[in-house]
Amino acid sequence: MRTSASHYVVTRPLYSEETFAEDHEKVYRKRKTTLDHIKQYFSCDSKRVKNAALSVLPIIGWMKMYRVKEWLLGDIVSGVSTGLVAILQGLAYSLLASLPAWYGLYAAFFPVIIYFFLGTSRHISVGAFPVLSLMVGAVVTRLVPDKGSPVNITGLEGLTMDEQRAIVSASLTFLVGIFQLAMGVLQVGFIAIYLSDTLVSGFTTAAAVHILISQLKFVLGLTVPGFSGPLAFVYILEGIFSQITSTNLYDLVTSIVVMVVVFVVKELNDRFRSKLPVPIPIEVIMTVIACGVSYAFNFKENHGVDVVGKIPDGFEAPVAPNLHIFQETAVDAFPIAIVGFAVAFAVAKVYSVKHDYVIDGNQELIAFGASNIFGGAFKSLAASTALSRSAVQESTGGKTQIAGALSAIIVLIVTLAIGFLLEPLPKSVLGAVVIVNLKGMLMQVREVPYLWKKDRLDCIVWIVTCVASIFLGLDLGLAVGLGVELLVVVFRTQFPRCSVLANITGTDIYRDRKDYINIYEPEGVKIFKIPAPIFFANIEFFRGKLVDAVGFNPLRILRKRNKALRKMKKLIKKGELTVTSKGLQVTGSFPIDESEDESIMEDLDQPVDFSDLPVQVNWRSELPANISVPPVTIHSLVLDFSAVSFIDISAIKGLKTALKEFIRVDVEIYIVACDPYIIEKLKSCKFFDDEIKTSIFFLTLHDAILHILQLHPPLTISEKAYSSIHDMLYNGNSSLRSREKPVSGFADIKEPETRF
Repeated sequence: MRTSASHYVVTRPLYSEETFAEDHEKVYRKRKTTLDHIKQYFSCDSKRVKNAALSVLPIIGWMKMYRVKEWLLGDIVSGVSTGLVAILQGLAYSLLASLPAWYGLYAAFFPVIIYFFLGTSRHISVGAFPVLSLMVGAVVTRLVPDKGSPVNITGLEGLTMDEQRAIVSASLTFLVGIFQLAMGVLQVGFIAIYLSDTLVSGFTTAAAVHILISQLKFVLGLTVPGFSGPLAFVYILEGIFSQITSTNLYDLVTSIVVMVVVFVVKELNDRFRSKLPVPIPIEVIMTVIACGVSYAFNFKENHGVDVVGKIPDGFEAPVAPNLHIFQETAVDAFPIAIVGFAVAFAVAKVYSVKHDYVIDGNQELIAFGASNIFGGAFKSLAASTALSRSAVQESTGGKTQIAGALSAIIVLIVTLAIGFLLEPLPKSVLGAVVIVNLKGMLMQVREVPYLWKKDRLDCIVWIVTCVASIFLGLDLGLAVGLGVELLVVVFRTQFPRCSVLANITGTDIYRDRKDYINIYEPEGVKIFKIPAPIFFANIEFFRGKLVDAVGFNPLRILRKRNKALRKMKKLIKKGELTVTSKGLQVTGSFPIDESEDESIMEDLDQPVDFSDLPVQVNWRSELPANISVPPVTIHSLVLDFSAVSFIDISAIKGLKTALKEFIRVDVEIYIVACDPYIIEKLKSCKFFDDEIKTSIFFLTLHDAILHILQLHPPLTISEKAYSSIHDMLYNGNSSLRSREKPVSGFADIKEPETRF
């Protein structure tokens, strides 16, 4: 019952899991069997057909709600702007893939058309992506190097180097599409979650370094062969610096001018974004100017500037993929498929949240898979999306993929009709544009100090991924990064931050006792929390932390107690301990040394057996015959399972053993806030027996503490004072100890039938 805006009062019974189940009946839910799922999967009705059609062809859904008057103009403006940027980026990113420039135009056309029908994002711009192009380029230069013979591949005989590379790129793109389509059909779109933001940031930063280095040869006007594999960037730098004196000044000056102007205008675009109706398309403007200047002064003939050159006025005929190339590139295609999808999905997710619509990861895999298969058949580059190009499409008013389709039409017009105007464009201009657009990825390095302060494990993932990707190549670097990320996950779950909780005074709230001042810890009670799943890899860590928290090892104490009982029984049998009306009295002169007890270890781990001993032992008091047993400082142990999401079979066995050790030394065990499904699993795995009861489970931590306080009421001040004086007299003053006095560690003599 709420009493005010900032306080509430609840009156209810104290609940264990058993009493709660008695008072509140659960709804019976029939569990579906595997056969039920199979039947449901293969069942068919009109509703399922409709949902399947909408799922496979998302265009049906958003076209039905298309607002022509409100959205069409924005889509047209966005399509034209995005198309111009896509043309320029397609030409530039083809250089990263070590292909003739016009193949980048194919990537801005064919995949876009397929994504228009199959994609669920309304705002991303599909096409070439620099990181993907670089990964494709590494495979292309490995199979068809600049120098030396290409790999012996059937079907490439008699072709020029550019034609061979185009076939390799097309087949690789086709295989990437197959992988993506297969993952989409198998509903494994969740795989993207294994690429964390930290890993992607480190990976793309390393990719930006590779891209920057690969473009230096165009900026400087040098002819440097391509390299792939580990330390490729070192070999490229070596080739560049060995020819640095041959730098083409016209290329260098042109690149610097383009980079400075584009950088300044892009900064102005960002600063005055709210005031500009559309961003200034400075890359397109500088490209047009550079084409005009190059044509007017005949840069190619007069100054040896490398230009884009002849662009075919049409598309090449489709080709079948080369199966031999599939065999050579299967290992490379999979990481390309993952990276391409992960980047596109991340960008799509940003815009879906911003514009309030849903994207489907599995359908995105299908869309990009089909796009790359179709594009690969037409010699397109592997397609994903670029954040800068998608930002243009969204910021210029694009509402749906109609803008993407219009951008493809712009690319089609350039390819078929006016591509010849781009022939005098210096490649150094394309390299300059690529380098300027790397700013966002390169500046991600600023995340490192922040990560180091906030989460050092994430920082390690970033650094290792980045360094490995730079030195080993993007494919191996990504694998290393994933490996480190999985190790970090294992480390976090295997070594969680366990804590001992205490009550915040005056509330039913419990927090780590190290973090607060006004806390209450019931005497003789320990509250232990493990904030992670319990499984085979961390069960021993859990048990070790539990022993540290309570301050004693229950197994060691259990063994000591069993040893002590056996010694007492021997002393009684020898007559050195006698039973009197006042208890047991020591009559012997020589205590038995502990080394005389040669017990079997397995027997010592069993519950304490008081048979043949006509007394009940008080283990918290002094024992006879110099027998000592470490004290147990608590009577109740509460385990907070509120953060335990699952527990496996190995952990169940280890947990059962650990709890029995505490129960056998007279420590009451309580488990609180445990997920009902975990309790059901414990029951099905025969966790409960004569020692561990189902009554140990309580609904909340506060319920368990109140229950404990009912069983063990706190001592009053006078009781504590009496207890202190009693301990001082009988335990603290050795002069009062006597072999002739009754042993204070034992209660009154009990009849055998009442012993326990």
